[in-house]
Amino acid sequence: MSDDLTDAQTAAIPEGFSQLNWSRGFGRQIGPLFEHREGPGQARLAFRVEEHHTNGLGNCHGGMLMSFADMAWGRIISLQKSYSWVTVRLMCDFLSGAKLGDWVEGEGELISEEDMLFTVRGRIWAGERTLITGTGVFKALSARKPRPGELAYKEEA
Repeated sequence: MSDDLTDAQTAAIPEGFSQLNWSRGFGRQIGPLFEHREGPGQARLAFRVEEHHTNGLGNCHGGMLMSFADMAWGRIISLQKSYSWVTVRLMCDFLSGAKLGDWVEGEGELISEEDMLFTVRGRIWAGERTLITGTGVFKALSARKPRPGELAYKEEA
């Protein structure tokens, strides 16, 4: 094991999580990110707070937590609808902080859908502490072929 790795980088990944293969763009910059599949159309995202996620106080930066919320909450649209999407609005209430080495998880629940706009309620947590709650509005761009673990797009009647 290399001496340049932090404790956060060498910590064990909880059972059931696998690393997402997001090797391009922003996901690569803030990763590694992990996913726990809970059945078709359901998953939790997670990350371990590493040095590159922290602010000057050694806590996870609020921008990192909000970026993670955006991905974790919007992911439900990919999983349940097989759409590509963009964020229209993200409203977050910061309730607690995460420290270096914390394992942070998040998931969203689809609560409404109208005119290709999806409203999602979400939560981000570390252990027993809720870090963020909030809602997001996401716009579907286009239906796409479902990826493994995603539900197929279905036209509404």
